[in-house]
Amino acid sequence: MKKFFFAVAALVLPCVLVSNAFAADREHTLKVYNWADYIDMNVLNGFPAWYYEQTGEQVEVLYQTFDINESMLTEIEVGHEDYDVACPSDYIIERMLRNELLLPIVRDFGTTPDYIGNASPYIVDEVFSKIEGGGRNANDYSVGYMWGTTGLLYNPKYVSDEDVRTWEVLRNPEYAGKILVKDAFRDVYTSLLISFYIEQVEAGQKNLQTIGFDASEESIAKVEEYLNSFKDNVAGWEADFGKDQMTKELAWLNLSWSGDAQWAIDEAAEIGLELKYAIPETGSSVWFDGWVIPKYAKNIKAASYFINYMCMPENAVRNMDVSGYVSTIGGEEILQAMSDPESFDPIDVSYFFGEQADSVCVNPVMYPDIRIMSRCGMMHDSGTEDLLKMWSRVKGDSASIWTYTLICIVFLSLIAALIVKYAKKRYRRRRYAMKRRKRA
Repeated sequence: MKKFFFAVAALVLPCVLVSNAFAADREHTLKVYNWADYIDMNVLNGFPAWYYEQTGEQVEVLYQTFDINESMLTEIEVGHEDYDVACPSDYIIERMLRNELLLPIVRDFGTTPDYIGNASPYIVDEVFSKIEGGGRNANDYSVGYMWGTTGLLYNPKYVSDEDVRTWEVLRNPEYAGKILVKDAFRDVYTSLLISFYIEQVEAGQKNLQTIGFDASEESIAKVEEYLNSFKDNVAGWEADFGKDQMTKELAWLNLSWSGDAQWAIDEAAEIGLELKYAIPETGSSVWFDGWVIPKYAKNIKAASYFINYMCMPENAVRNMDVSGYVSTIGGEEILQAMSDPESFDPIDVSYFFGEQADSVCVNPVMYPDIRIMSRCGMMHDSGTEDLLKMWSRVKGDSASIWTYTLICIVFLSLIAALIVKYAKKRYRRRRYAMKRRKRA
């Protein structure tokens, strides 16, 4: 996700930085823990002023980022880190609810409008209400932020539209060494498993939305076998660098998230390169990230207001523009902002915006047609340990070519820096010696 650079930016922006003395003042500090590259920094920096306007209280934002759900969860569950707001994915929200790691979101904002109500009914009724929270309604403890699909980012110069209709494209030896796979075991597992069972789903024998709970030995073995059948084609298992490799034509095909895909498509277009994104006709997974208030939060009031602030339509649009991902906020204002008849053909996104959106011109990468969504199922927190073991077996102990490349680059950079440092030191010594000789 552009993550590295935005993460650095987040550390240097004055509004985000907090002095050591002030950081200890938790009453006036809001600690936000989010994915990198996942917010408009201007929106983030605008929160303290907005919060003061609404409450008359001062607050500074301490903004930190993570790259995988599990590391974020460990910090909270094991480390008892006092983040006020975090942004986990759907299946992690399930786990946090079951483990009683979340506080309910209090939507009493006084005279401030409740913008949380702007969330699409699809998100509230069809997604978060189906999160298995151990008897707790996820809508009381979480608010949707972004959502998307898992699919295939590809370069049509090398990969045909026909090939990406199924996941079989990953097994094509023609693309060996030019394929990247998102290092996200649950996304990949759920997507492939749905494709295996899509015929049973269409026949009414299986429920699309419950397949994600299936972590049986049989299903894990089936996915593992399939992954092993094409892993020799994979050049790298990536968390973030895939989209960059695609824009440089170093890779031709990337099993990726729709948001990363859209970012890559936009970046490539600026240099005259065409990239496309497709969800295989055999089905895939749909994922959702949401704001939560962790158990050990210290500034619950500011956290609730922050979540409300992020649900304002204008902020939702700005965050989408920067990240490439899709806000869970619906409504006419969002639909108008995202409509572009000159760039896109009409599609049916009534599931998200309501009946009036059965034929609207929006980006199909961001808002897939209802027919595509009918083949996409949710991920769930099931069989984590067994899935991780399977994922490790598939990837093996050997690093990818990209891992080795990065290691080599870092190593060579260090060597070069040492050489330069040594050369400068010798040069300074020689000059000093020459001066001494001249003075003598």
